[in-house]
Amino acid sequence: MGRLVALFVLAVPVIAAAYGIKWMRDMVFGIPDRPFSSLTLQFLTGLLLSAGGIAFTAGFILHRDRKHQKVQKRFSKPSK
Repeated sequence: MGRLVALFVLAVPVIAAAYGIKWMRDMVFGIPDRPFSSLTLQFLTGLLLSAGGIAFTAGFILHRDRKHQKVQKRFSKPSK
């Protein structure tokens, strides 16, 4: 059950990052999307979504690998 919850938690930021990349690509080709009034706003929203989704996914993977002690020394938490 825990793996299924982790999959759903991880799927939301991945989908958000995919939409962010799509909106940035559409801005480059001059294709406006429905909720945005300008292409600049569309690009900035896409940049924010893609950066946030990638950062969340990377943090999730780093946290999981730290828990299982599968990271290099420089990425492990300092011991108390």
